[in-house]
Amino acid sequence: MLVPVEWLKDYTNINVSVNEFCDRMIMSGSNLETVEYFGENIDKVVVGKILKIDKHPDADKLVVCQLEVGQEAPVQIVTGASNVFEGACVPVALHGSTIPGPLHGQPKQEGGSKIKKGKLRGVESFGMLCSASELGFEDKVIPVAHKDGIWILGEDYTIGQDIAEALELKMAVVDFEITPNRPDCLSMIGMAREAAATFKTELLYPDTACVNEQGNAAEHISVEIKKPELCKRYVARIVTDVKIEQSPWWLQKKLIAAGMRPINNIVDITNFVMLEYGQPLHAFDIRRIEENKIVVDTAEEGELFTTLDGTERKLTKDMLLIKDGKKGVAIAGVMGGMNSEIEPDTTTIVVESANFTGDSIRATSKKLALRTEASSRFEKGIDPNLCEDAADRVCRLIEILGAGTVCTGSVDVYPSVETAKTLEVRVDRINKVLGIQLTREDMTEILEGLEMKVSGEGNVLSVTPPTIRQDLEIEEDYIEEIARIYGYDRLPVTLPKSSTEARKSESRTLKDLARDTMCGLGANEIQTYSFCSPKSVDNVRIDEDAWERSFVKLINPLGEETSVMRTILTPNMMEVLGINYRRNIDAVKAFEIGNTFMANTADPSQLPEESDSMCIGIYGKEESFFTLKGMVVELLNVLGITDITFESESEYGVYHPGRCARIVLDDMELGIMGEVHPEVTEKYGIAARCYVCELFFDNVLSKANREVIYKPLPKYPSTARDIALLVDEAVPVGKIREIIKANGGKILEKVELFDVYRGKQIAEGKKSAAFNLTYRSEEMTLTEDDVAKVHNRVLEALKSELDAVLREM
Repeated sequence: MLVPVEWLKDYTNINVSVNEFCDRMIMSGSNLETVEYFGENIDKVVVGKILKIDKHPDADKLVVCQLEVGQEAPVQIVTGASNVFEGACVPVALHGSTIPGPLHGQPKQEGGSKIKKGKLRGVESFGMLCSASELGFEDKVIPVAHKDGIWILGEDYTIGQDIAEALELKMAVVDFEITPNRPDCLSMIGMAREAAATFKTELLYPDTACVNEQGNAAEHISVEIKKPELCKRYVARIVTDVKIEQSPWWLQKKLIAAGMRPINNIVDITNFVMLEYGQPLHAFDIRRIEENKIVVDTAEEGELFTTLDGTERKLTKDMLLIKDGKKGVAIAGVMGGMNSEIEPDTTTIVVESANFTGDSIRATSKKLALRTEASSRFEKGIDPNLCEDAADRVCRLIEILGAGTVCTGSVDVYPSVETAKTLEVRVDRINKVLGIQLTREDMTEILEGLEMKVSGEGNVLSVTPPTIRQDLEIEEDYIEEIARIYGYDRLPVTLPKSSTEARKSESRTLKDLARDTMCGLGANEIQTYSFCSPKSVDNVRIDEDAWERSFVKLINPLGEETSVMRTILTPNMMEVLGINYRRNIDAVKAFEIGNTFMANTADPSQLPEESDSMCIGIYGKEESFFTLKGMVVELLNVLGITDITFESESEYGVYHPGRCARIVLDDMELGIMGEVHPEVTEKYGIAARCYVCELFFDNVLSKANREVIYKPLPKYPSTARDIALLVDEAVPVGKIREIIKANGGKILEKVELFDVYRGKQIAEGKKSAAFNLTYRSEEMTLTEDDVAKVHNRVLEALKSELDAVLREM
């Protein structure tokens, strides 16, 4: 909500600086976005009058103007503008001046653009004539009359006067972020009410009383509401003898500052009042209202309707339409139609001030992909009691501007009158929650400053808010009102009282430990969106009947790319690796810990399952399968998980067959890892080997053990044996390790694989696996016989179970 501070002062007296105003409003609960200062960077730009225009001697599209600018002699300026004429008053940037907007064909300069004298095709020019954009106005708010060419000043100004002073351009505009529960603040009066309560000043309402009404509105128009559940109220007023022309500058200036483009006096007045009251309005040419009748009803299914922007739109039967006796004339609460717009020869208008249900307007706006200032207000909810005041205000402004004659009365259809609801709040409860000691009188003053009625006695306040405050429903809402007007900065700071010590959960602690470990291993943490495309699993070659396709589908997705919730993290990791590869990053190590979601396919009525997963992805010249395996083993060791086994997997489509392993502990699968299949890496644009591991982190956490048992340093020496075993190629190395550990007894301290060899000395279909076995006793020094007895038992077990024999060195 753009709030020009000078305009706000029309409704309440704020005699403080802009900075203090912003600070105080923030502390009373108004969230401030930015503060913009209009009229800055304008220097030596004055009001000038064109005395004479001559053709340029050497350019068909240029003219030479002689201008009076308040100096003794006229100033000569060459321009290519086609809309200038003798006698016109225009903004003139003199030699050495500064303008805030960019020069034609040049980018905008910080601090403004400098204007210097020069020559255009051989003719001297001592400045330039300014357009609205060159004076700093954005294209979207430049008045229609000044959109193209030089800004022709339409009112009498003192020649030579500083343009910023003449047009009163120097003003501050505060951009407030209005939360959805406070639609009353989407208006100047709403923000003035907040300011008046904050600064304890009086709130002044606009003049709405017409003084020269003639005729009767009911003689010109009738109104029927066929869908009262969608239209709470409809007020119609009539204005005759309408004169369509430009609005005065004071009105245009306020619209521009508030972010709206001036069109003509009637449209500008309806927009002005919408910004003033927060109540959208619309004006129809009564000549286009057949049978002089307004009917509020839903559209026909498939009905075509052309809106004011010239677009033909297909309506559905649940969209509310403003109709006349035969046809639709406006999409209720969204946009009017081309068939009833105000035209230059319009003489009688119908002023519509209506209240439509927010859900209906929101649905219509979304289906039509048409969002307007009106729809954005209606969809948040508007007080129907504003309709009459807003319509009266439009008529009063028309009267003030001499733009027409207002008819007496209005046609007001209000099936169910909105009334205020009274709630009792407790004084002691308010003080207890806020930690302060306000008296009943203090609280009453605050609430009455917000235009609430307060009665009751003792500890109870009976509070009746104005109907515009639709957000006040429970006692806590009133506690918040008192807190923010009292001042959040004045509330005491206390720590919450609790009988339990605040600490991180075990799950959170283990996740943090995993993050620290992965960072220590040189990996970077990433975060990706939980929303994904159902095609994401196609890119990683997931089978059609796999559980990874049990997606949770979103009811209202932003698009197909974000229409389901992810079931695994691997597609997101591949996307990140692909982006880095395309940006010529030579090597990447990344990890993510995030939620995954799976629909309950057995019983769709049940809630989906949400799990934690962890994905690790690497690529680079020096990286391999064993790099990733080492990272996984180290991570699990830090989490207290040992004795894991890696079982070969060749059917999972994500990974290269034969270069993939499932990570298992006690018959529980902890995850899967491997070299990504070449078809997958190709889809992500990666021309290098990638290695990815997806851990089912909930399973990992269930097996984690952070208990550390310290053992004294060994008293007795160890002895080691190296063995190189010839086994079949199909025998997993992990299986060899399991047999060694199972037969090594208490004195086998450690088993380490240090070589796997295939070569000329090894028979076809065989491989050599070399292990280092460390023996040690905690009770005595081992003899050669002690070690040999156990070592031979290990070799015999390997021979009998795997037909493994010692390789001759």
